[in-house]
Amino acid sequence: MMATLLKWLVPWEFSWIFLVIFLSTCVLYVRGSRRLPVSFGRKLAFWTGMAIIYLSLQTYLDYYAEHEFFMHRIQQLLLHHLTPLLIVATYPATVLRAGLPLRWRLRVLRPLQRSWPWRLISGLILNPVLATLLFVVFVLIWLIPSLQTLAMLDWRIYRFMNWTMLISGFAYWSLVLDHRPHPPGRMTAGLRVLSPAVTMTPQILAGAIVTFSKADLYPIFEICGRAFTFNVLTGQLIGGVITWVPAALIESIGGLLALRQWLRLSRHGRLPRSLPRRRRAAHAAADVIASD
Repeated sequence: MMATLLKWLVPWEFSWIFLVIFLSTCVLYVRGSRRLPVSFGRKLAFWTGMAIIYLSLQTYLDYYAEHEFFMHRIQQLLLHHLTPLLIVATYPATVLRAGLPLRWRLRVLRPLQRSWPWRLISGLILNPVLATLLFVVFVLIWLIPSLQTLAMLDWRIYRFMNWTMLISGFAYWSLVLDHRPHPPGRMTAGLRVLSPAVTMTPQILAGAIVTFSKADLYPIFEICGRAFTFNVLTGQLIGGVITWVPAALIESIGGLLALRQWLRLSRHGRLPRSLPRRRRAAHAAADVIASD
């Protein structure tokens, strides 16, 4: 039994870069949660998301993602939709920042956040139009059979695919679940609610195309060796449904969370139209300071 457990926990393709980033994030969150009051629910959601990331990328489950289409779609759904939504919904940035030593926050983090390279990169990644577009594009582009083949044959492209799914998911959900009004939030409260309905539409169409296809769209899994022995088209159908139904459900939940934030802002009189100009500027300045 111990040998079986070790088999599942040993990474299929080990990555030092992933391990360093993962452990650093865990350490910062533990330190930060000791310095700031964090509810049990927020901690549970954060650690659940982190566990899903690790299980998806650094255990034997990654083998099945490389050898069966529907398992690959489950992996991508977790990395792109569920995990970022879970973690971003806990608003971990403040906790992670508190986990840094005070000297690092003052001498490293604050100057870095004020530097032009940081502002340029964050401005691009968190641009509402670009982040929304990439959120959809990275789902669709890796469904193209020729690109799927390249990803499965080259480990560098495979890891790039997984990182693009994870990063684009975090960027998008951090915009949609932003608890601040606009400005300083980058999206208006109404657009945050509407956006998931827009982004899920092309993914539903792509999932339907894969689901109802009568041809084997991804023969690369046959070349690599399939992990399971059931019918090829059955596995493809399951993968298409996963791209279609659970993804749309998760995005609907994200839209409801954004609606909840919109109602909270309205209840506290923090929507731009309900605030006098001076109070709006004061709230915006306070939110910018809190986000630093």
